[in-house]
Amino acid sequence: MGLKQNVKTCLALAIAASLSACSSSGSSTSPDPSVGNVTPYACNVSTSTSAETDDLRMYQVMVESFVNGDDSIGHGTGYGTSHHKGDLQGIIDSLDYIQSLGMNAVWLTPVFDSVPVEGQNHWADRLDATGYFASNYFAIDPRFGSMEKAKELVEEAHKRGLYVFFDGVFGHHKDNVVASPQGNLPQGESNPVSYPESMAFYKEVATYWITELKIDGWRLDQAYQVPTDAWTELRKSVDEASKSVTYVNSDGKTVNPLGYMVAEIWNNENYINETGYGSAENPALCSAFDFPVRYRVVETFAVNENGNGGKGGEWLNEGMSLHSLYPADAKPNLMLGNHDLVRFGDLLQRGNIADVDNDEYWQRHKAALSFQAAYTGPITLYYGDEIGDQVEGFADKAPSSTCAINGLCDDHVARSTAKIEGVTTPSGGALNASQKDLKKYVTKLMNLRAAHPALSQGERVNVLANDSVYVDHKQSGDDVLLYMVSTQSQSNNIELLASMVGSEGDLVDLITGERFSVSSGKYQIPLNGFVARFLKVEVPSAVGATATKAAVMMTGEGFMAQCDNPTLDETGPVSKTLYVVGDFADAGWKHKDNRAFEYKGNNTYQAVVDERAGGYRMQYASKDWSSQYTAEGLELKLGVENILKAGGYGKDTAAMLPEAGKYVWSIQFTDNGLPENIMVSKCQ
Repeated sequence: MGLKQNVKTCLALAIAASLSACSSSGSSTSPDPSVGNVTPYACNVSTSTSAETDDLRMYQVMVESFVNGDDSIGHGTGYGTSHHKGDLQGIIDSLDYIQSLGMNAVWLTPVFDSVPVEGQNHWADRLDATGYFASNYFAIDPRFGSMEKAKELVEEAHKRGLYVFFDGVFGHHKDNVVASPQGNLPQGESNPVSYPESMAFYKEVATYWITELKIDGWRLDQAYQVPTDAWTELRKSVDEASKSVTYVNSDGKTVNPLGYMVAEIWNNENYINETGYGSAENPALCSAFDFPVRYRVVETFAVNENGNGGKGGEWLNEGMSLHSLYPADAKPNLMLGNHDLVRFGDLLQRGNIADVDNDEYWQRHKAALSFQAAYTGPITLYYGDEIGDQVEGFADKAPSSTCAINGLCDDHVARSTAKIEGVTTPSGGALNASQKDLKKYVTKLMNLRAAHPALSQGERVNVLANDSVYVDHKQSGDDVLLYMVSTQSQSNNIELLASMVGSEGDLVDLITGERFSVSSGKYQIPLNGFVARFLKVEVPSAVGATATKAAVMMTGEGFMAQCDNPTLDETGPVSKTLYVVGDFADAGWKHKDNRAFEYKGNNTYQAVVDERAGGYRMQYASKDWSSQYTAEGLELKLGVENILKAGGYGKDTAAMLPEAGKYVWSIQFTDNGLPENIMVSKCQ
């Protein structure tokens, strides 16, 4: 979402929740029993609807910062560096452009009326421009347009084969919220609201815009604020409303709105399950943005918002493998950026990797976007990413005391003025050759994705993942492809066994047209730095591809791997009690007693904890964070001793625990209390 109401004190809360020792609070972390005994309502997995969802290529628009199509309206204020004059007409004017990219859907940030309160300050004015704290959920903000203009937008989008998704804020509202046409009001506090008391109001919101404008569904802001049982009921209402109305699509067919709902839950896989997907037996929502993989993508091809990167293909594969934690019907949606994240181009500059005048800046964009294009499930492109947009003069984090007033805080800096070829350019500055080249490449990717169901719907089998390359076998029916991408700057020659990739004939590059023949049971494929290939398997083998099966060591050796070391009645070289603090399901970046380190001798401290399977980020810190440690390289491999070093904001250690069970976290210091070694090991 946009900035919260306490904007001046929590400017970077969203990013901190995912990457550092600050986390979301006040959210529902389990189904609310007061919602009642909800009958399980399965995700719709019919062949057609499932395929349409997987094939979604969404283009996200931040309305107030996008395109000024009507000079007579507009907020004129907001967060970020844009003109703050965006409106619905500007989106209508840009529909041909969005369609030309090969996208098939558009998501608008909230357009409902945020009515100013008399005497409100400029912070509230800026928040109104985001739309994320609405007053009237049943009216269009006149600074964006009118109900008639919103209807025109939806109809014009449908004519072009574009689905339309509105942004649903069903967990909080502005204090002056007004009743629905049926007289319902949200109940409880304004942020978050109370469920099930607010159910009638939000059901009416969710269905009203489908029946009135025939929108195709909802992006769900801060979805963790709504209990999962309530999401089940809201999803059922959206499905029923979608089946009750029709429109004529671009092919001249009469269809129902898609009824797609995708959750924003900015956290790890386990938390997304608990607050979004629910369980296989009791599904809540069926799609959520894939924040965990998004971070792995930027950490591979750029850096994350805290400047951490340098990862490779193994890092990507590990993240994708964690999809196994989700229910089988879940459809994660992958994005590289959004209105709350730093643009990929700025992350390249933050990591001192490449600037706009370097070829590598553009090639790394292509690599990251190719990974998105090869992703099974729906994807979302944030406006401007198709031209490698970045904020001029911004790369490093701006001071928290001044970033909001200057529009340069990490969680809103990407809300920059849109550059839409043929709409805002050349009057807004013509695109340069590099921007045009990237836009052309993105269009090729989206068209390739539309033509090959193996990309959007295919079963993924990873056949190679190491520091320099990532290779997936993708298959949907008779459509069989290999996707490969370099994760390093150097050129390389990739050797692939024909048996491993499930091929008995030539491989054909769908972008360059190159053909690669098998020789002595192998393919030799040249791959330049950060270049991707989409290779058609002309003659698939009957047995298919062979998945990589790297040996997984979970239990280490020596004193630091032992789970039964007795606790000693002394403090050792460190005086303050330290904790394993991270985004664990039972902790959420809080210091928990069961995660306190105890002194075991040999200058070693250990915490034995029952863990759930998953990928986690953490630090090892005292309650006041004055003592804070992390692993060298910010990553731990199970059973492998690493170097312990001083930590700090955003310098979080990542560890993947492949199965549930007891694990021992061990940290070791010198006699003088300096950090020395660290290990995590599964207890035998």
